[in-house]
Amino acid sequence: MQINIKLHKNDLPDEIKLDDKKSLAVDSEFSGLNVNRDKLYLVQLSSGNNDAHIIQLNRENYNAPNLKKLLVNKNIEKIFHYARADMGFIKKYLNIDVENVACTRTMSRLARSYSDRHGLKDLVKEFIGVELSKQQQSSDFGGNLNDKQLKYCANDVVYLHKISTALKDILIRENRYDLYVKAIKFLQTRVDLDLASFTEDIWSH
Repeated sequence: MQINIKLHKNDLPDEIKLDDKKSLAVDSEFSGLNVNRDKLYLVQLSSGNNDAHIIQLNRENYNAPNLKKLLVNKNIEKIFHYARADMGFIKKYLNIDVENVACTRTMSRLARSYSDRHGLKDLVKEFIGVELSKQQQSSDFGGNLNDKQLKYCANDVVYLHKISTALKDILIRENRYDLYVKAIKFLQTRVDLDLASFTEDIWSH
């Protein structure tokens, strides 16, 4: 599959209009997994039409009004894989709450009880029939990006629309979709707990 990849510095350009889309796939890259220590480097977007917009943020001020406007638009569904992590970094550095969120990892955990493998690579293989390379996963996304890094970033968003649709079908078939909807409503609170350093399961004994 040929992916139309565009790299943007600081923000999504004014001339690129995505606010008419019903849904956007979203992912991000950080300098590490500790939201209180590590930086948000990139945010990737896809409309689901083999496109990927990769925004390399200005880490001095994180001024990205066009990107923020899309992420807070309640009329656009934002499809993440493991939204909890992405939303935490986005809230900390872009200072916004992402609205109207779907999470394919949460969907997978509820829908695919026949498997204990819920990573994006596993979902792409099962539902798309593509073997993703995760070789660039631990590379440095803070500097100049090479073609392999750009392709890796694009692969993290271009398949999410189809995966989300497939998982929703299973959830509906198995009468678990309402449970997913209830779970996803708690997601912003889970992100706020993470940012307040309550990373453990607060419901445990």
